[in-house]
Amino acid sequence: MAEQVTEREQMEYDVVIVGAGPAGLSAAIRLKQLNSDLNVVVLEKGSEVGAHILSGAVLDPSGLDTLLPDWRDMGAPIETEVVADTFYLLGEAGQIRVPNFPMPPLMSNHGTYIVSMANVCRWMAGQAEALGVEIFPGMSCSALVYGDKGEVRGVVAGEFGKVADGTPGPNYEPGMELLGKYVFLSEGVRGSLAREVIAKYDLSAGKEPQKFGLGMKEIWEIDPEKHRLGTVTHTMGWPLGGNAGGGSFIYHAENNQIFIGFVVHLNYTNPHVYPYMEFQRFKHHPMVADLLKGGKRVAYGARAISEGGYQSMPKMVAPGVALLGCSVGMVNVPRIKGNHNAMLSGKAAAEAAFEAIAAGRERDELTAYEAEVRAGAIGKDLRKVRNVKPLWSKFGLMVSLLAGGADMWANTFGFSLFGTVRHGKTDAKATGKAKDFAPITYPKPDGVLSFDRLTNVAYSFTNHEESQPAHLKLIDPDVPINVNLPEYAEPAQRYCPAGVYEVVSEAGKDPRFVINFQNCVHCKTCDIKDPSQNILWTTPQGGDGPNYPNM
Repeated sequence: MAEQVTEREQMEYDVVIVGAGPAGLSAAIRLKQLNSDLNVVVLEKGSEVGAHILSGAVLDPSGLDTLLPDWRDMGAPIETEVVADTFYLLGEAGQIRVPNFPMPPLMSNHGTYIVSMANVCRWMAGQAEALGVEIFPGMSCSALVYGDKGEVRGVVAGEFGKVADGTPGPNYEPGMELLGKYVFLSEGVRGSLAREVIAKYDLSAGKEPQKFGLGMKEIWEIDPEKHRLGTVTHTMGWPLGGNAGGGSFIYHAENNQIFIGFVVHLNYTNPHVYPYMEFQRFKHHPMVADLLKGGKRVAYGARAISEGGYQSMPKMVAPGVALLGCSVGMVNVPRIKGNHNAMLSGKAAAEAAFEAIAAGRERDELTAYEAEVRAGAIGKDLRKVRNVKPLWSKFGLMVSLLAGGADMWANTFGFSLFGTVRHGKTDAKATGKAKDFAPITYPKPDGVLSFDRLTNVAYSFTNHEESQPAHLKLIDPDVPINVNLPEYAEPAQRYCPAGVYEVVSEAGKDPRFVINFQNCVHCKTCDIKDPSQNILWTTPQGGDGPNYPNM
């Protein structure tokens, strides 16, 4: 059977890294900088490095500055410096510009760059390979390998050819066990292996629950006369109103393109909220519609964003394993930036592993890594903004702008007005009962500015081999119809930004819950927001999923 790990070949490395994002690649680069003889491998589930990378993104280069100080002379695809930074509160028909001067210094985008993180990661992968790092794209890591003492020894990667019922098909390949003195999990938000490690070693004990947002993004080519290279715009307010927290970003990148995106915080209570349609409605605001008129959408994607910040970071190490970047949750929410912290975390983990290996250690806890994250640049960055998200969740937009802004100012001078505010419920538990909320009527997409989900998903270029087992698992297959439908109007139909889940009703038949896993863009929202916590996101076979060109 496929589960017989004894049938798998083994390869030994010093460090095994899961995920070729900014955290994993930074770790790989730093390890080889410290000791070129170390054997380092990076395993990436996407068809290529960057295929599954989606970010806003305005990049704070501080992380890259510490890792590759000469990046400006090394051909990095980081060229468009932010030259204008605007913030608006939207009403349905107009907007109010919020002046920059009352904002805390940490909110400034001076010295930052508008980038495609997918392309930055592709470039970083080239730097890593030049140093001797082995990078294997199309290699999903489907399981962890444990030792006799409960330590993490490695991962199972490259398993292909299971058929729909989960058994090996005629072309089955069992994959390999890649073993390391240390394993780094840099899977991004809510990775399946990181979720397993957090649960197995109880790494969230004593911490606040992690909080999340759903980020959706389109790339548009717009009228050159409307393009303002290097301009950054953020909005809050309409269309979300009191339905949910969140806001938008519009970044003017190269080639007359803009990156336009929308974030909905997943702690919303009304199960009728439809985040994707909130995004589509937003584009009809007069300010936005005028910008997009005459343009065309060229790409779409979505991913969850870790928003819990400082108080939600779990313990980051267990025997043989360390969690990096978004696997921990290092996004600075008010700045909408986490890539710099991901890079710094990779660098810190690499330095801790290098010291440990040099001292003859292996498969213990890299406590030095965690100490650096919490006390160093990452911890200082996140501690200053730790109360913005919970204040917003508890008191709404306007209070959070005023109180959160005041607290960020206070933290600039080394103290807080509120101490550390708790998050409370998980996003799943925050979901209210359908009977307590009125359904929301959303305008039909017009096919010009706004689009239906399935049309947009085609622009994510996602694909999954249909013969494989569905990678979206139901713990209890009866829950969607028997519990979620009557209690919550089955919100999976709405919170998924790719139209994976639907309730099919046919005359004379009971409703059915259908999972169209081929549509999945690996955002993990279902794993996070399902009120019954009945959906588990796992990795499909390697190479499947979105194929983002330059997200």
